Amino acid sequence: MNPMSARIEHLCHRLRSSAEKSRAFFDELNPSQWTQQIYSEGAAWTAEQILAHFVMAEEGMIRLVAQIVETGVGVPGDFDLDSYNEYQAGKLEGASPSELMARFLAAREKTIQIVTRFEHADLEKSGRHPWLGEAKVEEIIKLMYRHNQIHQREIRAALER
Repeated sequence: MNPMSARIEHLCHRLRSSAEKSRAFFDELNPSQWTQQIYSEGAAWTAEQILAHFVMAEEGMIRLVAQIVETGVGVPGDFDLDSYNEYQAGKLEGASPSELMARFLAAREKTIQIVTRFEHADLEKSGRHPWLGEAKVEEIIKLMYRHNQIHQREIRAALER
């Protein structure tokens, strides 16, 4: 097996460190903060529902990335991201925060293991992402950790109001 390229090593490092930051962030929430509504529009998710979203997004994105690497095909053009997110996060309703975090961390570890097996050329392959549109695998992987940072920033802002 070829040694990991610096790009792949960097992506894996960012994926791992962002997962640890997410764990630390959610560990600091008190019970009332878990159930506080964060968004006033759309799904109107709580912090707990956002963590469920992290789980489902991670699991879905790594399947998408693997599919793009293998086939060059992403999601269909008519893919409804909002409906998908609401439906998927709802599947985890009733899971405790600790169960959600364990599942998120397991999914992130699976993501890292898959990325470590990529070749440099795999990062350049493109497919349709539901939010980015046509995108390279490397950009989709970067979005995986940036996505969580954005939501955590929004949770923090909502809790400070």
